[in-house]
Amino acid sequence: MKPTAPLRSKFSMFAKLVSTAIKNPRRTVEWLNLLPSVVHQGVVSTAIKNPRRTVEWLNELPSVVQGVQFSRETDFSTQIEVEDDSLEAANPLLSYFNSHREGPGIWKWMHYFDIYQRHFSKFVGREVHVLEVGIYSGGSLTMWREYFGKGCRVYGVDIDEACMAYKDEGIEVFIGDQADRSFWTRVKDAAPTIDILIDDGGHHHEQQRITLEEMLPHLRTGGVYLCEDITGVPNHFASYLQGLASSLHSYSWERLEMPSGLSGNKSIPSNFQQAIRAIHLYPFVAVIEKRERNVRQFIAPKHGTQWQPCSLVPEPLPIPPAVATRP
Repeated sequence: MKPTAPLRSKFSMFAKLVSTAIKNPRRTVEWLNLLPSVVHQGVVSTAIKNPRRTVEWLNELPSVVQGVQFSRETDFSTQIEVEDDSLEAANPLLSYFNSHREGPGIWKWMHYFDIYQRHFSKFVGREVHVLEVGIYSGGSLTMWREYFGKGCRVYGVDIDEACMAYKDEGIEVFIGDQADRSFWTRVKDAAPTIDILIDDGGHHHEQQRITLEEMLPHLRTGGVYLCEDITGVPNHFASYLQGLASSLHSYSWERLEMPSGLSGNKSIPSNFQQAIRAIHLYPFVAVIEKRERNVRQFIAPKHGTQWQPCSLVPEPLPIPPAVATRP
């Protein structure tokens, strides 16, 4: 019996993975060490409780390796960078940073300011509650207050008690360890409303993960979580984010029937999809946006009357068995 195309593809991927392991065993070990981050902590207990799910994730490993190889081995054409002074005029945060020469220090990668403007500008001039982990020299706390306006309330978090000195009008300071879940419980009690969380704290993957897990559900609808300085490859927190992002793609197809007579397919959102609108990855930065309104279903209505060739539009749409069920 000849192997099917999907089976041949799996054999090919497995052969490539083995070849990669032989050529670069150190790199392979690094990526295998990241596997618990992808499937979350407690990987052994997860495997015992749900061996089928664990096998599914192990089957994804060759695809992860392929993606890494492609990013490293492909020669991407790049656009020539053009200096544009108008960028500063369109970005008040960048203008503030460039003009800040004295006083409490602000230390940020320059490309962060475009990311800030893209995801934070909708809050300018509104009542907004901003929490930043990692106070350091205190300059960014004032920067956020100036950028968002009079309706802004800023909360700074740091492990160094000396940072209490940066408490000011409209600026509250919490001292504690961001890797301590009980600390975040106290913060949530003291600050029941948070719209924006910026993690510029200790940068260790466990600190970043615990901060995300404790505070992302706490963010108000429409809120934005942003983690800075996710550096190095491989990186445990970056792998954790990849696992988190994969949950955006869960689906369970059902037939769609609409009063207008249109037909098609629909998928009922998982709990995660109902809460999370998007996950964005940038160099050194991850941004997670929460939804501003509920979504009851994702729909794919059919418009038109001619569907040729029919073989390309099967009824119903096929569901890969490994992902057919919602988590």
